[in-house]
Amino acid sequence: MPMRLNDQEPLIYETLKTVFGFGAFRPHQESIISRILNKQDVFAVMPTGGGKSLCYQLPTKLLPGTAVVISPLISLMKDQVDAAQSVGLAAVFINSSLSAHEVSETYRKLRAGKIDLLYIAPERFAMPHFIDTLKNITVSFFAIDEAHCISEWGHDFRPDYLSLSNISESFPEAPVAAFTATATLKVQEDIIHKISLRSPYIIRASFNRPNLFYQVERKTAVNFQILEFLKAHPAESGIIYRTTRNSVMETAEFLVSQGISALPYHAGLNADERTRNQEAFNRDDVLVMVATIAFGMGIDKSNVRFVIHADLPKNIEGYYQETGRAGRDGEPSVCILFFSRGDIPKIRYFIDQIPDDKERSISLGKLNRMVGLASHNVCRRRQLLKFFDEEYPADNCNACDICSGGTEQVDITVDAQIIMSAIQRTDQRFGIGHIIDVVTGADTKRIRQWLHNQIKTYGAGKHRDKNYWRSLADELLSQEVIRQDGDRYPVIKLTDRGLDILFGKTRLTALKRDEAKAASLGSRDERYDKLLFEKLRAIRKGLAEEQQVPPFVIFSDKTLHEMCRYYPTSAPEMKKINGVGEVKLERYAAIFMTEIKKYLDDHPDISTDSISSIDPYYTRGNRHKKKPGQTVEETYSLFQKGLSIEDIAKQRGFAPSTIIGHLERLIRDGRDINPDRLIDPVKREEIEKLFRASKQWNLGPVVEQSNGAVNYDEARLVRALLLNKTASVAAED
Repeated sequence: MPMRLNDQEPLIYETLKTVFGFGAFRPHQESIISRILNKQDVFAVMPTGGGKSLCYQLPTKLLPGTAVVISPLISLMKDQVDAAQSVGLAAVFINSSLSAHEVSETYRKLRAGKIDLLYIAPERFAMPHFIDTLKNITVSFFAIDEAHCISEWGHDFRPDYLSLSNISESFPEAPVAAFTATATLKVQEDIIHKISLRSPYIIRASFNRPNLFYQVERKTAVNFQILEFLKAHPAESGIIYRTTRNSVMETAEFLVSQGISALPYHAGLNADERTRNQEAFNRDDVLVMVATIAFGMGIDKSNVRFVIHADLPKNIEGYYQETGRAGRDGEPSVCILFFSRGDIPKIRYFIDQIPDDKERSISLGKLNRMVGLASHNVCRRRQLLKFFDEEYPADNCNACDICSGGTEQVDITVDAQIIMSAIQRTDQRFGIGHIIDVVTGADTKRIRQWLHNQIKTYGAGKHRDKNYWRSLADELLSQEVIRQDGDRYPVIKLTDRGLDILFGKTRLTALKRDEAKAASLGSRDERYDKLLFEKLRAIRKGLAEEQQVPPFVIFSDKTLHEMCRYYPTSAPEMKKINGVGEVKLERYAAIFMTEIKKYLDDHPDISTDSISSIDPYYTRGNRHKKKPGQTVEETYSLFQKGLSIEDIAKQRGFAPSTIIGHLERLIRDGRDINPDRLIDPVKREEIEKLFRASKQWNLGPVVEQSNGAVNYDEARLVRALLLNKTASVAAED
């Protein structure tokens, strides 16, 4: 029987903090999780970095059975599983990268009920034998990631997704949650219909990514422009997108020749080289990836600090998806587009090859919207959000080049009249390129053919270069003074407002702006100890290499930044840092606290902020907030009454690992805990010997040396008993 939403709230928040280490949800996460727990279908549009993985990972700790996550990103599955396992989830994937033996072993665990979270590709769901396997286990719910792939109206349609429409018929008791980062209202309607969602709870989170700074610069010598940016952002990780394989290789080779740590990625490289390069980037072995759009869907790297588009994207959906790979950890990041109108014909060429008139028209319309985003002097954020049917409420976003550059209004009436006169005198039958040739007095065959060198406006603008007139034309388009008419070969026409300006009935002003340089962003939060950050980052990388996972799986940059603001040196302090749950506290915290203590000893002048200001549980007005220690005391009371760990977990609605964490804390505090009720005395003695032999308190070596005889929970409890015994002896001395 599903729990009522209000009854779930305390349990959800407890799990959020103890398992994932977060004190508050991001927008909409809690409501989505509550609906999944209540067995309701969900459709959620959440921007990249909005925290959708938590929406299906957290419920697996609270629901019986296995959650099945369907994702097209095979190259991303291992990172997703590593991240889930790092917080204590029993997560696995099945895809073509596994051997037959590994797949067989995963199926065995699945049938034995030992899997919380299973990641698969949509192709596997279409296999009848796989469906039969799922029907013989308890499936808690299905999560469909990248759900826009099922819609032919989306930018990344994949036919293999169509089989997912059978989920609700084959598993009527299991709720389905579909997630995507990019979906217009039309795509949303198509997804809901194709997956057959049943009266879904619909969330359209804001597409606004406030931590991203959007900037467009005129594209000149683009490789040198990129190099200038990279030199201003040393030691930062980022992606550079190029359109073609050749341009990827050219830029990558140029950057390497200039001493930049960079690698290429495109479909022309063999699979092994692509995998090696991607892993090197994910694991911070290389800082910069130069890639075609083939790269990006397969990464979950949280600390990408910049995304550069060195060529014009073909649509806003793709641009938004690609820029969304920056700043997934919520930290400030930069998105730069180097724009040249010379890129437009290259994209138009491929659009013109599309045989279907309707599809070609849609693609051309999307290209025109993308050109508008790059060329119009209107807030970039406002334009992006408008594409996704969202209005930006503020007048100034303060985080794009338009809004943060120095601005003033200037009168452009006279120059606007020059362009519009040329349009009028050529009967509104030509494109903007020809009109600019006319006003600048170009001597072209077409101008002579149409006798446009004889009209009054010919050469009237030769005192300015073509770039100026192109920018002015973009401004007139954005202010709807002129408009484009036609798809394949658009011509420029005057609007009613344009006619009023042309004939002097009204004047026209425009925003003149100074370029805002991303290299000198004032919005970036630099309030952390950068020297300590580099030390902690080195420790993180060493741990990641030992465990063969990307560094962000250990801790995100955001978590390290917080450590470098508050300098936690004890377990209670470390537990208040965002991203430090119980499992990570046990596995990793000691080595980071040791480094922080050493750093403070070496820098006695540092005045540390009070970490007590960080609320360890609920930071956003949770009315069920408990006083520190109260939940542990409840566990202690039940244990003293004779209940087992499993019974306490069941009665309190927690995972057994959470109860073990409570008991561990009680033991360290010297409370009366009978160790024989926790672990058999003989086994406890063996574990104690392993700790003494390892000469350290880390759990990993003890578990590994036991060859599977000891699990992490048992090691945690014995370590607590030993530490308590050591502390008692020290006190007597």
